[in-house]
Order: sequence, then C-alpha cells, then structure tokens
Amino acid sequence: MVHILQWAGVRWEVIVVALVRSDPFRDFDRLAQQLWGFPAGSRPLAMPMDAYRKGDAFLIQLDLPGVAPDSIELMVEDNVLTVKAERPSPATGDGVEALVAERLFGSFSRQVFLGDNLDTTKIEADYQAGVLTLSIPVAAHAKPRRIEVTHRDDAQRLTA
Repeated sequence: MVHILQWAGVRWEVIVVALVRSDPFRDFDRLAQQLWGFPAGSRPLAMPMDAYRKGDAFLIQLDLPGVAPDSIELMVEDNVLTVKAERPSPATGDGVEALVAERLFGSFSRQVFLGDNLDTTKIEADYQAGVLTLSIPVAAHAKPRRIEVTHRDDAQRLTA
C-alpha cells in the first residue's frame, strides 16, 4: 500500500508493508460462510450422534428432528452401519421469501463402523421425538465367560 504525504512542500511516498501470515484456507472459509452461513469447520452435522455402552449392548442415538419415520433407512454390510434419512425442504414457491435459512434439509447419510464384537443381526431401532435410538447387542463370543480349569493327578497321567 502506498501513502502519499506532503510535508514542508516536499512530497513523500511512504510504502506500508504489512507482515501478515498467509492463510491459504482463509478464502475457502469466507466462501463457505457466504454459501452456508457459518464458518468452515463449524458446519453443524446433519445427524449429531451419541454412542455409549449400557450393559450387554451398545446404544447409538442420532438426532433427526423433522424426519418422517418412513424416510429413515438402515443398512448393515461388512460391519458398517449406514443410516440414511431425508428431511423435506421448507415451503418454497411464489410469494415465499426466506429471511433466515439455517436448518439443513434434503438427504443425509452417516456411516458407523461396528466392531466384530457386536451382533449386527439383532440390531433394534426406535424413533421417538426426533431421536433415532439403535441398540446393538454384544455378540455372545465377545461376552466374558468363565473358563473351567481342570487338574489331573500326575501319577494317573503316567500310568494311563
């Protein structure tokens, strides 16, 4: 940037150099904020999720407000659980002008990688008040079990 100063009848050109660390992603962040209305990297998830273990089952809860139960699709393949859902777009058309549009709509999907210790053939799903709860039991082979220790008398083993 060049500033032109005049002092005591002398014209001075002052060059101002700003030492600013360059951020190559700044323009991408600005573009994301213009397109979606929030900074890049802070975009809300379409399906926020909690997962925890309760007894002999793993529970997964996904927030799906405004989603019709019949639009939710669950698939398991090779220990990968895929959840798909669709939220209809808000009212549009003649005379409708969006003043604020922050809620996400459209088709969403999320994949959860399940371990070999879960029984994916017995997954239960329940959808209440906009929350999808999945219960995945621990597989029988992964549950703790007691192993009996046998003992034979050395004298018997030698004679047998």
